[in-house]
Amino acid sequence: MVGNLSRTNLSHPRNLDMVEHSIDGGTSQPESKFYDDDGRIKRTGTVWTTSSHIVTAVVGSGVLSLAWAIAQMGWVAGTVAMLFFSVITWYTSALLADCYRYGDQNMRKRSYSFMEAVQNILGTTNAKICGIVQYSNLYGTAIGYTIAGALSMMTIKRTDCQHSSGGKDPCPISSNPYMISFGVIQIFFSQIPDFHQTWWLSILAAIMSFTYSLISLYLGITKIAENGTIKGSLTGVSIGTVTKAEKVWGTFQALGDIAFAYSFSQILIEIQDTIKNPPCEAKTMKKATKISIGVITTFYMLCGCSGYAGFGDAAPGNLLTGFGYSKAYWLIDIANAAIAIHLVGAYQVYAQPLFAFVEKGTVKRFPKVNKQYKIPLPGGFAPYNLNLFRLIWRTLFVISTTFIAMLIPFFNDVLGLLGALGFWPLTVYFPVEMYITQKKIPKWSRRWIGLQIISVVCLVVSAVSVVGSVASIVVDLKKYKPFVTNF
Repeated sequence: MVGNLSRTNLSHPRNLDMVEHSIDGGTSQPESKFYDDDGRIKRTGTVWTTSSHIVTAVVGSGVLSLAWAIAQMGWVAGTVAMLFFSVITWYTSALLADCYRYGDQNMRKRSYSFMEAVQNILGTTNAKICGIVQYSNLYGTAIGYTIAGALSMMTIKRTDCQHSSGGKDPCPISSNPYMISFGVIQIFFSQIPDFHQTWWLSILAAIMSFTYSLISLYLGITKIAENGTIKGSLTGVSIGTVTKAEKVWGTFQALGDIAFAYSFSQILIEIQDTIKNPPCEAKTMKKATKISIGVITTFYMLCGCSGYAGFGDAAPGNLLTGFGYSKAYWLIDIANAAIAIHLVGAYQVYAQPLFAFVEKGTVKRFPKVNKQYKIPLPGGFAPYNLNLFRLIWRTLFVISTTFIAMLIPFFNDVLGLLGALGFWPLTVYFPVEMYITQKKIPKWSRRWIGLQIISVVCLVVSAVSVVGSVASIVVDLKKYKPFVTNF
């Protein structure tokens, strides 16, 4: 069983008989005051904790690139694209929520991860393909968040520097120390044993996401007031300002950036596995998804559109880096600090499922690594259960993501490529196919044809987004020296 570590992970050894009986999601004992129907510790997630997990996962560094994305396509296509991705994400998330439990109606078993749900419903071959795509995407997202977190910390330093010089000094700053600092912070937080124990970090990160989104909105509006007019055009960046090829690649990459801004399907099952029952987990998940996507889309439209209206076709790839010398530098600092704090939490939301997958497989193959060392803590706190394998493996994971972020620190390009690669298979294809199989929808029925049309359209969108993002990375690599990057 893949991803089952969220309740039986390295730091939470349970009665072996109970664990053995709960393998494959079967019911090991009657539901009790302390345990759920699968023999695991009773879940406590609600609509609001679930919504906070979703907001933490979705509203990340992607929001900062939306003004740039709209600038590539213009007012019409840009806003339509954002609405398209929001509706698709909401709809396929609802389909996926119905796939958390599977099997006979009288014995509905649970899937504990996205990959396991694919295996239980679509079979081993599909699960292997899904695993490669999903965990590669989670790893890539950790890299993207490292870049974004470092950029936010750097922007604080640069903003203060420019304020001190009265805007005369451009204050170029190397990204490497800030990426290393972000990595050190993640090494510490990566020792949180499992996804369920990150709830407080998710709530804090969700609060931070609203903080910097509101500040970005305010700064965009003040930029419009400063200009005295609303910038931008119906078709976006014009030919002449850029070449035809650059216009096409920019448009394609913009689609990937927007797709990345909405991506969270690959961890939806893990989030749903935190929800208490009753009521039905799928019902709670659908309600939380509807609330979250509605709120997120409103923020995205406000932040993206106000940024484009303020900067026009010159909208920067990272909105908060475009204000330069400003009297409201302290407000920009607060926004960037909120982003950095949010991304610390978002990194963990995406990394924990990957940690669980690797550790579950390793413990199954090498049981001796599941050895605990009790570390006494001062102040009357319970001893910390140290697992050396978890400490070493997770530390190496963070070091590797930090290294690659330093090697290829292209904020927009990386976000676009991640969004493009993960959108169709994880957000659309697997949820659609699982839903069709789970609900036994007849082939060539109206419902089946409608779902397949959605899948094909989204495949085309993903394909052109990949092309655009790769083209942009190739262009950036031509003028880039590894580990010598100043912003």
